[in-house]
Amino acid sequence: MTTTLATDSRAHTATPVLPTAEAHLTLRPLPADAARITGGFWHLRQERNGRDAVRDGYRQLEAAGNFRNLRIAAGTEQGEAVGPIFMDSDVYKWLEAVAWELGREPADDLRELQREVTALVAAAQADDGYVDSVQQVRFDGARYTDLKWSHEMYCAGHLMQAAVAQSRATGDTALLDVAIRNADHLVRTFGDGADQVRDVDGHPVVEMGLVELYRETGTRAYLDLAHWFVDARGHGIIERAGGEPTYFSDRVPSRQATTVEGHAVRAVYLAAGAVDVAIETGDAELLAASERQFADMMATKAFITGGLGARWDFEAFGDPYELPTDRGYAETCAAIGGVQWAWRLLLATGRPEYADAVERLLYNAFLPGVSLAGTEYFYVNPLQHRDHAHADENRSPAHGRRGWFDCACCPPNIMRTFASLDGYLATATDGGLQVHQYATADLGAVSVETGYPHDGTVRVTVTQDGPLALGLRVPAWSDTTTVTFDGSEQHPEPGTVHTIERDWHAGDTVELVFDTTPHRFVADARIDAARGQVAIERGPLVYAVEQPDQDGFTVDDLTIDAEAPITEEQRDDLLDGVVTLRVPAHAPAGHEQASWPYRRLDAAPGPGGSAAARTATSADDVTGGGGAEPALRPVTAVAIPYYAWANRGAVPMRVWLPLA
Repeated sequence: MTTTLATDSRAHTATPVLPTAEAHLTLRPLPADAARITGGFWHLRQERNGRDAVRDGYRQLEAAGNFRNLRIAAGTEQGEAVGPIFMDSDVYKWLEAVAWELGREPADDLRELQREVTALVAAAQADDGYVDSVQQVRFDGARYTDLKWSHEMYCAGHLMQAAVAQSRATGDTALLDVAIRNADHLVRTFGDGADQVRDVDGHPVVEMGLVELYRETGTRAYLDLAHWFVDARGHGIIERAGGEPTYFSDRVPSRQATTVEGHAVRAVYLAAGAVDVAIETGDAELLAASERQFADMMATKAFITGGLGARWDFEAFGDPYELPTDRGYAETCAAIGGVQWAWRLLLATGRPEYADAVERLLYNAFLPGVSLAGTEYFYVNPLQHRDHAHADENRSPAHGRRGWFDCACCPPNIMRTFASLDGYLATATDGGLQVHQYATADLGAVSVETGYPHDGTVRVTVTQDGPLALGLRVPAWSDTTTVTFDGSEQHPEPGTVHTIERDWHAGDTVELVFDTTPHRFVADARIDAARGQVAIERGPLVYAVEQPDQDGFTVDDLTIDAEAPITEEQRDDLLDGVVTLRVPAHAPAGHEQASWPYRRLDAAPGPGGSAAARTATSADDVTGGGGAEPALRPVTAVAIPYYAWANRGAVPMRVWLPLA
């Protein structure tokens, strides 16, 4: 598809989260047009997303039958609905991506696609505002008969988010009209009234959608219904309908819960919606509960990448510290929901740990879900991929990244996140600007230039004269940070916001130098899957050892030294340009399959010394049988940023590395 730039439109950005003037906030998103990524790491990803992925998304949705379902519901085609019950939600996430992309880079061809698909959704909508093509076609118009599984309001929530995006980013209100009619229908249908249905959707997101629609239209009934949905959780509604309450985040009321549980995406979407409600209503109890849940999630249920969701079974959070490496699920959509939740908590509280969480999630849990080219995706993001792994189902990483899935929730979710990323960089207060995420960008009162995340140097240039309290996040990972301004140096503490308040002159520059020294990390002793192993981070990036970079050994057999120095190498020729790490390590010259893969701890050592530590001098020293360990030889392991793995095939990889 040819990209044609519009000549009568200018690029501008808007934010997916735009609280009202009366909202209870510490920080506010920057206004439309005040934040734009202009170069560097994220700009490249946004360009590929907009140029290739978003346009390919139209083709994929057509091929998968999503658009056809809507045409059948509209009566312009005949046939049976295809695909999962929530097929419309993928259309809405794609429409949201198109809207933000049109705000970022106006293009006539995308605008025409937006109008075409918006008209299709409008044609499928029933007279009373209801719209869900699969439900309308497959079940002869029956509604809300099995809300725990039907995803009818889940689809409605994504419709609302797409409609708000379209209105804010492009000024087109056609989809907003559809969303308003649908929301009015929901307000009439659900709640505690005598003629209303007391039920909740099994998959939250309508809460976020309703609040954002309230913010866009001022219709208080949308906020009130969102508040009702949040508070109705945990009172047995789903359980009485035959659902497992833990899976549906329905076991404990939202304001009483102390952690997240069940289906990971459902849980974090519900939590983000609860913060939206708390922000707009001033519900301090609900906000405090959400902060408590987020803290426990990060302390006991998040992978080192920030990935969320331990179990393939039911795509769920596991028990505390249940964080497997090779079978970790860490769904890409859960990472996106985690970003949405952390961002809202940052707006509500101003606490920098939420910006740190956004950073970890974006670089290490969201970004691995998409190829460097931008058009292939991972649904699941494990921290280890074994030698000889074989794909056993559609989502398996052993396929490598794929262009689409049977359940295609992740690809359009990734598209909309890239397209709206500008809105997550900075916030404002009266007389202040706070920079939370570092990217080459224009942020209204300042511009930013940086080679982040590979380079820890950031230059912030003030673009206008006058007083300003400039807040700069100091990442928790940076042991020492140097802030240079006007010939003086300051060294703020990690995990803080360093604020410089003064009268500025256009052209004044602040330089930040963060400490990107690589470090080894160990896991809490209760994370059994990572016990006796280390992971490596450099700056904001988690690293992985991937097979193509190793010389003469398989990463499955690797053990690394606990204290030997790690060296760095800038590789502009590799994976769009990365810093690789060279890690002193040991590995056997080969692996021999024994008749029984277990040995006694007190078994006699093989050639070369003790079982705990020895060095082989030749291939003849290697033994794999007789109850003895294979002898090890010194090697150098090469590590790359985890987000970049599998761009050279679905090859062996591991994040957690056993200690020698």
